[in-house]
Amino acid sequence: MTGWSRRQVLKAALGAATVPLATTVPPLVSQARTAGAWRFRRGVNTWPWFALTREFPAPRTDYDWPPFQSQRPVPTSADLARLRASGLDFIRLPVDPGPFLAADAGQRAELMGMLDAAVDAARSADLGVIVNVQANGATHYWNPDRMYSSTVAPEFESYRALMSEIAERLQGKTAGTVALEPVNEPPQDCSSEAWPAVQASLLTAARVLGPSVPLLVTGGCGSMVRGLTALDPAPLADFEPILFTFHFYEPYLFSHQGAPWMREPVYRALNNVPWPASAGSLEQTLASVRARMARDTERSDEAKKAAYAETERVLKVYFDAQPDRRFIDGYLKQVSDWADRHGIARERIIMGEFGALRSDARYTAAPNPDRARYVADVRQSAEAASFPWAFWDLFDGMGMMDDTTRALDPAMVEALGLTMPAE
Repeated sequence: MTGWSRRQVLKAALGAATVPLATTVPPLVSQARTAGAWRFRRGVNTWPWFALTREFPAPRTDYDWPPFQSQRPVPTSADLARLRASGLDFIRLPVDPGPFLAADAGQRAELMGMLDAAVDAARSADLGVIVNVQANGATHYWNPDRMYSSTVAPEFESYRALMSEIAERLQGKTAGTVALEPVNEPPQDCSSEAWPAVQASLLTAARVLGPSVPLLVTGGCGSMVRGLTALDPAPLADFEPILFTFHFYEPYLFSHQGAPWMREPVYRALNNVPWPASAGSLEQTLASVRARMARDTERSDEAKKAAYAETERVLKVYFDAQPDRRFIDGYLKQVSDWADRHGIARERIIMGEFGALRSDARYTAAPNPDRARYVADVRQSAEAASFPWAFWDLFDGMGMMDDTTRALDPAMVEALGLTMPAE
């Protein structure tokens, strides 16, 4: 969930489902495994296990030790066992590379040991693991721009070496049950020439010490659908075994309503957007937006007036479009068509993130019944297309497990087609 897709959402959220696809047919990508042989079908992201860091402010470029905030929720062995019992078969493990790259030799070895232990804990619970290296765009130094905006980025070689080191660690794990995803949501544009060069260089580095570790590849522009469908997979056949991945949060007006990290002023007061759109009305949603804006004491009346005008405009587009399950199917058909054109088995294309922010004590966002309907629709559409998936997230406002009590959300369990495990 990086900045590119959030900044571009108002242009992309409702239009891309009808964008015509290219008709040229490049060479087929070879099949590394038979369909269904991968150990990644239904998963969940486990942020912030290796995130929420304690970096020092500029001009320093290092982190306090230990580098991760102690109060962050981390899944226990019992939590992992319950996830497996619910019907999930893998976790996607986001890992902030900053602490690894800033650490001295001793600290780095300790961090690698922690990562080994996390992977082993998941494997002990009979869960596959995708280690997703996920840079923090809000960090002043160890951020995507400095690490992999291009092959000449200031810290690209350090990042590249880290991919090789992690691949080596995973090479020693149980074959077919662990994989490496070198970059989360590339910031380059969909048609960028820089991203394919960056990705190929990172895959090359991973293959040096991890010759058989499955590697996840993706397109530019934040791993959105349009990024994947712009990707030419033919050159990537040299790095087999590979899997492909994309993220799905469309329409963002629903999934990210009320998200405090969104930069566009529309999202700050956005709430009570229904799913499907026919479950509510423009008038009801705008009334909820006005009520929330009235409680906002930080922005000026002028700023709120401008934000409301823009909110009203985009919500009219939303309700005119009447998005529902068919809207999701239209987006995912682009991925299916891309896979068919390139001869890629759909079981090799993982929807690595999807979800929606909930309304709770911290957030005012999607009504929870609407959120459940949306998550169910996205999951069912992915499964109908034979795409594996990983729900975002285990914890926090998009989560399926309470940070403190570790209780699973029955509505999310049902929406994901899972089973509430016995206590």
